[in-house]
Amino acid sequence: MKVGSVFLTIGLIISSASSTHAQSLGPLPEFLEPDFESVELGQLLFYDPILSGNKNTSCATCHHPKLGTSDSLSLGVGEGGIGLGPERTLDPENTPEQRIPRNSPGLWNLGATEFTTFFHDGRLEADATQPDGFRTPLGTNMRSGFKSALAAQAMFPVLSPDEMAGHYSENDVSEAVRLGFLTQQGGAWDLIAERVAAIPEYEQRFRELAPDDGITFTAIANVIADFIAFEWRADNSPFDRAMRGEAELSEEAEIGMGLFYGKAGCGNCHSGWFQTDHKFHSIALPQIGPGKAARFENHVRDDGRLRVTGDPEDAFAFRTPSLRNVTLTAPYGHNGAFAELEDIVRHHLDPVASLRNYSIEMANLPDFPGSEDQRAMSDNQHVDAIAQSNSLLKVSLTDQEIDALLSFLKSLEDPAQRLGVPDHVPSGLPVDK
Repeated sequence: MKVGSVFLTIGLIISSASSTHAQSLGPLPEFLEPDFESVELGQLLFYDPILSGNKNTSCATCHHPKLGTSDSLSLGVGEGGIGLGPERTLDPENTPEQRIPRNSPGLWNLGATEFTTFFHDGRLEADATQPDGFRTPLGTNMRSGFKSALAAQAMFPVLSPDEMAGHYSENDVSEAVRLGFLTQQGGAWDLIAERVAAIPEYEQRFRELAPDDGITFTAIANVIADFIAFEWRADNSPFDRAMRGEAELSEEAEIGMGLFYGKAGCGNCHSGWFQTDHKFHSIALPQIGPGKAARFENHVRDDGRLRVTGDPEDAFAFRTPSLRNVTLTAPYGHNGAFAELEDIVRHHLDPVASLRNYSIEMANLPDFPGSEDQRAMSDNQHVDAIAQSNSLLKVSLTDQEIDALLSFLKSLEDPAQRLGVPDHVPSGLPVDK
């Protein structure tokens, strides 16, 4: 039998089973339904650089809708950068101290109630055993008042010198961060809230939203989370419509779906409506960039989930990303090691071989003088440790089958956007467009 005939037969079988597969995905996702006035206020703050130490970087700088709610870079440039996305370069008058060590994740569907774990290593997650319902890197120093884990995580980047805060003595926020004054009264979070409160339009909008409350840092985080939940709800892709019985996938996408949930084994981890099990796995991803280390450490390892749990079994494990709009959120992997979707798909087929044959040219890294981006991959002992942690089995797929898989991934695309980018923000600072 010819390959084309085999694919046609598979496609017919899959088509007849689509409704059955929809049932296996479980109940339809539930979403937060935020107040629209809160959403509108959150939109302005999301795009306003006022939240950054030097007033030059907004949330949108690294999570822009033009760039799939990410930044199109393997390892982005926050503080100390000029421009947006692939055109972003270092500011010669204020260069960053080091590269940001991990890829900027997309923001799609974070308003779905099943998303309770955040960051690539899950260092912030909902936890009913904690006083405020969240476990965060701040531990007992975490403030109360965040409405959700999404709100709690939304404002951690403002504490990162290389993301938003700036560097020591550059501004009052960065100085507070470097001295360890974060959530305390008068710390970095309070300083940012005071800036926002000093702007009449923000003061008025917050007063209209909650007349009896002042402008606190948690209030800022809550409205930004409401905006994210509203703006990037993406649940009307061709895949969604097909699973709801409203349309049919293309023949090649149907075949790709059969491979995804069958022979290719993708659905073992990328499960459910949003193609994620919300768990942590090591898939032998190559490591580029500075790694994840404390300021006093000089290694370039990124141990992943291990840094959170201390469990050796979690070495090099990272959170399974949702694949919604995966076609829009390149590069891929916790450090963006692969700039092309096909390359990371092929990595999954034989992770260890891919790791050992990796070339940094497969990434998309802006120029950063003095960086040692390949240092981790030049350490054979380190590469061996990553290889040994791999949890994936080898899979053999033809080029035609890979094309079908990519067609299925395309069917997960729904570039939802509702309010868009504001023309201006109350601070009067420039808006990334």
